[in-house]
Amino acid sequence: MMEYLLQHLWAVWAVIAMFCLILEMSSGDFFITCFGIGALCALVASILCVPLWLQVIVFALFSVLSIYFLRPRLVALLHRSGGNRLSNADAIIGRVGEVTETVKAGGYGRVKLDGDDWKAQSDAPQDIPVGTKVEIVGRESIIVKVAVPQQ
Repeated sequence: MMEYLLQHLWAVWAVIAMFCLILEMSSGDFFITCFGIGALCALVASILCVPLWLQVIVFALFSVLSIYFLRPRLVALLHRSGGNRLSNADAIIGRVGEVTETVKAGGYGRVKLDGDDWKAQSDAPQDIPVGTKVEIVGRESIIVKVAVPQQ
């Protein structure tokens, strides 16, 4: 078995590269991708019949070079929108939903947005009836503040 692996090191490097890329899907920080790139470079070295010790050096060298030169660019590309990225519940602010339970003036009601049902509150002086389209203008914990959009 060991002799077979030594004769087919390219397959071992290919499995390592695939494993690294699969692991990267769960982390998203591009460190593991750099090791996958190193494994791909070692795979090429293996195909060129380079000795095992040199393949390991190629793997280590290209992994480190990828971490220093490629990873910062990939991270910058991923985060190019900077602080403008909203996540979780803050992403619904500015979206339009539909009232599913009358939002009472000075009280609460319910609003449906993308299949989710939110407890809603409005500063409007009158009730907002069921079926009315409302804009999410704010959020406090799990309660959204809504307003009827201006036509």
